[in-house]
Amino acid sequence: MISLDRLRVAALVSDGNDVKEMIVSLLGKALREGVFDAVLVPLVAPGQDSYDYVLVGNPSLLKGANPIPPVVPVSGGRALMSLARRGTGDMRIAAVMRPCEIRAAIELAKLGQVDLKGITLIGMDCPGALPLQDFVKSPEDGEEKFKTVLRSFDDDGVRPVCKMCRSSATLFGDLHFGFVGLEDRSCFLMSQTTKGNDVLDRMSLGTGVDASAWARGIEGLSARREAGRTETLGELSERVVGTEKLLRAFGDCINCHNCMRVCPICYCRVCGFDSQRGGHPAVDYFQRAQSKGSLRLPADTMLFHLGRMAHMSLSCVSCGACEDACPASIPIAQIFSLVGDRAQRAFDYFPGSSVDDAIPLLVFREEEFEGDDENG
Repeated sequence: MISLDRLRVAALVSDGNDVKEMIVSLLGKALREGVFDAVLVPLVAPGQDSYDYVLVGNPSLLKGANPIPPVVPVSGGRALMSLARRGTGDMRIAAVMRPCEIRAAIELAKLGQVDLKGITLIGMDCPGALPLQDFVKSPEDGEEKFKTVLRSFDDDGVRPVCKMCRSSATLFGDLHFGFVGLEDRSCFLMSQTTKGNDVLDRMSLGTGVDASAWARGIEGLSARREAGRTETLGELSERVVGTEKLLRAFGDCINCHNCMRVCPICYCRVCGFDSQRGGHPAVDYFQRAQSKGSLRLPADTMLFHLGRMAHMSLSCVSCGACEDACPASIPIAQIFSLVGDRAQRAFDYFPGSSVDDAIPLLVFREEEFEGDDENG
């Protein structure tokens, strides 16, 4: 069972509203009472066919907000990085995101890309998200399908990377809306930090509620997702591990670099593969073509993916943004989850769990792998 000792839990019961409306209602109340100056939350796009992260200061503008949208067209971590790279000044901002997005924000804070001082991170139990390319074909059908997913937390139809998510109902950040295993139209708001406790106190939300029913619900969900992860990564390993298999897996890559541009962990202003330094004189390519018999252009496609893996595998939170953005439908999020899982286990590191956990490559330990047969 999950330990509830460190949590302060408040119960929320709605008058006929669903969980999404409950969250939006509480956010509006927090804005009106001055608990926050603004809220960063997904809002439905003007065309009603997607969602955008929008900074909202007027409670009346929250009408189109959806804190648990069917798709993730942009990572919340990346949105927060664009907002709070240099801090928020005196503003108090609530950032409402899925657990994987909160983990990305925490990793970015450790990398010096987000200042979380004025940010309160608010997460929720996450059923996953629909594949973006499927959703845009018929947004109305996608909305209806996701309503079923949100009610049942059934994995049918959600992205493959969501089916094996380790953080779908785990608390990260400051506050968390929990509703798995509870009756309809009710949820818990849980705090595990000083920031979160302050919000509960300022909004006069009574705590001390028994959250054991929620804990049992997410234990079952976590066990199912962990089993799915073991099975998926095992099958994926058979398909992609090894030079030839990996080359085939990325064989359809068109070198668009969309995966890099949407990844919250790829934060470099200019990637070396996009800079002028990334190219070579034509004679170099000709010599390589002569030695190989032929040369695919653009060149260095595989080197690009291997370079990205080396740069960000320890901080990969399996948010799935890269796979949604791939026009060639390469299972890139699943491949990176496999690589990230192995790298993170080697260093006993779970990215995004706490700002106090140093990223392994930023800490030198002389005897880190001494006597570790598995890692050589």
